[in-house]
Amino acid sequence: MKIFTNSEIRQIDQYTIEHEDIKPIELVERVARAVADEITARWRQSKPVVIFAGPGNNGADALAAGALLSESGYKVHAYLFNIGGNKLSPECTVCRDRFVQCHGVGITEVIDTFMMPDLQRNLLIIDGLFGSGLRDPLKGGFSYLVQRINEAKATVVSIDIPSGLAGDWNPALISRDVIHASLTLAIQHPRLAFFIADNAELVGEWKVLDIGLSQKAAAEIKAKFYLVEDVDVYRSLKRRPLFSSKSDYGSALIYAGSYGMMGAAVMAARGALRSGVGKVTVEAPKCGYPIIQSAAPEALYSANQGEMYIDRMRPAHQYNAIAVGPGIGTNETTLRALEELLLSTKTPIILDADALNCIAMKPAMLNTLPMLSIITPHAGEFDRLFGHHTSMEARLRKACEVARHYHILIVLKGHYTSIIRPDGKIYFNSSGCPAMATPGSGDVLTGMLAGFMAQGYNPEIATLLAVFLHGLAGEIAADEHGDYGVVAGDIADNIGCAIKAIMEPAR
Repeated sequence: MKIFTNSEIRQIDQYTIEHEDIKPIELVERVARAVADEITARWRQSKPVVIFAGPGNNGADALAAGALLSESGYKVHAYLFNIGGNKLSPECTVCRDRFVQCHGVGITEVIDTFMMPDLQRNLLIIDGLFGSGLRDPLKGGFSYLVQRINEAKATVVSIDIPSGLAGDWNPALISRDVIHASLTLAIQHPRLAFFIADNAELVGEWKVLDIGLSQKAAAEIKAKFYLVEDVDVYRSLKRRPLFSSKSDYGSALIYAGSYGMMGAAVMAARGALRSGVGKVTVEAPKCGYPIIQSAAPEALYSANQGEMYIDRMRPAHQYNAIAVGPGIGTNETTLRALEELLLSTKTPIILDADALNCIAMKPAMLNTLPMLSIITPHAGEFDRLFGHHTSMEARLRKACEVARHYHILIVLKGHYTSIIRPDGKIYFNSSGCPAMATPGSGDVLTGMLAGFMAQGYNPEIATLLAVFLHGLAGEIAADEHGDYGVVAGDIADNIGCAIKAIMEPAR
């Protein structure tokens, strides 16, 4: 699914109006009907409704929805902010005039002085102050109003986006100056801001309302941001012919493990094996032999020279993919071995965990990364590599710079794990759940990345497949074990189930 910027959404709106013979007020009416239907499906008429409407079309949407709710038996009072007078959009003027004609509604049009009403916790507040096109943070009276709404702890439904939050980037975000919505009803398309962790408490639950904007216009826009869904994975997964053997599905090498950290190597091996690769070899220090052979017997074990740590990594052209990092530690000899590998390898490589920590200790190694290599940091690892960041948005924007500069892919892990490509495109993952916040989960993902690359998927598609299926496997595991009981091995064990669920025609 494409995620459009504010300017792109305006293009789609305008195209719909110009080419499908639809007036702007008709779009407002469509939004109002969709919002009212969603509210009536969730809350009873006994819940009093208070609307805060701005002077633009976001306010028009809210007033029109309020009129429909009034007709359905809700008690509705609206506060319309028309500061200075004559500041309403044409659509907002029409909706105000219609609203005042509804039986039993109340309206306070704020032109100069505003007396803050007493907001009780039992209210349903409809936030129609400002939409996703907001350019500057709220201040003054509107900032005060938003803070009072948040303090009320009432149920808040925001139309389009919580007021005070921009639809795209929010570099100067101050949480207290943004509506904290219980439910955000996006119009036609989700907003980029929904997928950034900093905004989660502001957006709350979100849902997209289809109001019939032009699909042709949306299809023609070359978006930079995408949400990866099961249909994308279905289209990308190759079907296996009846006549095939393990040699058709590639060979992956994983440098992993050190004394006391061999579990990471096991998880990576199991992740690769369950992804469908033809052969997996784990190169680990000698101390890892009995653990690898007993915990992942389907994988081959290759003994490194080191007894406790990996002390040599060399390019091995018989493998279709190489991954480095799970549990290898940051021993000086291991760091030198990684440096040697990067200097002598020209094909893309997957780097995770301690491989990233080693690079953070010697950042010059970033310049030796082969093109289209994949790094998979969580927030802490990312900051160790590229400096401290105060927000996930800041990390994401920095990741775009880094991916472009080094021509690599970055898998920035978290809820809505982000895949940042060298061309500046960002793919947000839609699968996964809190149960996956467990030791070894990332090691499973590293193995899956190696497994899919070894099977011949290019790095861009391999990351898309591995990240989504990793999340789906976690969801399946959580269905059985709950959010508290999932361990990394459960995720690995359910990778095959995740692939099967995607490939079944009924899905």
